[in-house]
Amino acid sequence: MSKINLTPKEEEDLLRILERYLPDLEREMADTDSKKFLHALEERAVIMKDLIKRLKV
Repeated sequence: MSKINLTPKEEEDLLRILERYLPDLEREMADTDSKKFLHALEERAVIMKDLIKRLKV
């Protein structure tokens, strides 16, 4: 997998985007009836939370 280097501004913007989208994703998870779709959303949420944590360091 390739790696990208972000400027501090890009890191800040990416963090803001992830933090704004995560609540929408969690609402979507609560509203879905499809277990398969829910699993995919849960995996996405885990990745997003990890990225948020790493960007805050």
